[in-house]
Amino acid sequence: MKKRITLLLVSLSATVMLAACGNGASGDGQTKLTLMSTATNKADQEIFKEVVSEFEEENPDIDIEDTYPTDGYEEMARVKMAANDMPDLFDTHGWSTTRYAEYTEDLSDMEWSENLDEAMADILTDETGKLNAYPINQALDGLTYNKNLLDEYGIEPPETFDEFMTALETVKEKSNGEVVPFWLGGSDKSQFGQYFDQFATPLLITSPSNSHGDALLDGSFDWSNYTYLPEKLEEMNDKGLLNKDAVTAQTTQVADLLAQNKVAFIMMSGSIGREVSELNPDVQLGTMPVPAIHEDDKPSWIGGERFTLAISKDSEYKEEAKKFIEYIAQPEVAKKFAEGTSLPDALTNVDADNYFADFYNQYEGTRIEPYFDRAYLPSGMWDPMGATGQELVSGAMTPEQVSKKMSEEYSRLVK
Repeated sequence: MKKRITLLLVSLSATVMLAACGNGASGDGQTKLTLMSTATNKADQEIFKEVVSEFEEENPDIDIEDTYPTDGYEEMARVKMAANDMPDLFDTHGWSTTRYAEYTEDLSDMEWSENLDEAMADILTDETGKLNAYPINQALDGLTYNKNLLDEYGIEPPETFDEFMTALETVKEKSNGEVVPFWLGGSDKSQFGQYFDQFATPLLITSPSNSHGDALLDGSFDWSNYTYLPEKLEEMNDKGLLNKDAVTAQTTQVADLLAQNKVAFIMMSGSIGREVSELNPDVQLGTMPVPAIHEDDKPSWIGGERFTLAISKDSEYKEEAKKFIEYIAQPEVAKKFAEGTSLPDALTNVDADNYFADFYNQYEGTRIEPYFDRAYLPSGMWDPMGATGQELVSGAMTPEQVSKKMSEEYSRLVK
């Protein structure tokens, strides 16, 4: 009997309707696995599809239905969790030991776990020793920039937010407005979420004189301290330092713009470097840690999980799902994934040639901080973080209203 899957549909209403449908069977004996990933850009999705296809060729008795809901991933995952209908394989996107742990199979007995990078092991393993997911790669987030343009304009990668603002204004001036200083693909609200989330760490956490971590965790945080970030975003917009279509632009547009030397800074990393290089090998992108905001602080990477795969503890096909993870944990496949996504691998027995390797080496020793929302905010805050950015840049909100909305959402969700 052939096992039938519940199709993962981007439509939320369709997902709700299908959540109650169980796995069935039909007639050719082929097992079908569902896989849901947070991969958003074309290059990342292509490397996933390539690896899935190669696995299926070697294992013709297993078919993987892979889906990429992009901006709708979190909403879809919440619906699937509420219906206790998680995909066989799914991305924990930074929440392996908190939001998703009760839905995941323990992977600590798998052979590849012996080669798991210690830093990633600490993130993916809970206090009982349960290993919740396999890490396809590691995140080192900061700012990505067009090195050609910065070299041409004599701009050093900024180490402080003030230097970042000066760099943006220099790009605008020296390009006569022909180059977008800071590009955001804001039709996907996670682009604004990325801005707020990454810069919240130097604003509110890492500075010895401006550390609010305890207040964020115990609920006493004064959200007026957050207003600096929407103020600066509004300033960028008012000064023409953002793309004019920042609220409606799609992330798929930026590779072509970078390849044409029309953009200086972005908040995307990973496979964007390889994607631009394929379009124009003469353009080199660089990456750098998040600039400091306060005088007593230094730049830092924002890191942790990027793409992962967990196995649903309720999957009927755990052995087949483990077979896929065993396949992608092979050094040659793990290397392909790391190089294809242009992010560091997570296994000690893998030596990937990463697009940004020289830049990661340049900043070796720079501290790595966890994502702000994962460490200090209740589940569900990512959505308003991004949505308020859209409303701010569209003129529907003031910086003070952004902070007020964040405070209200925090109070609602922390309970």
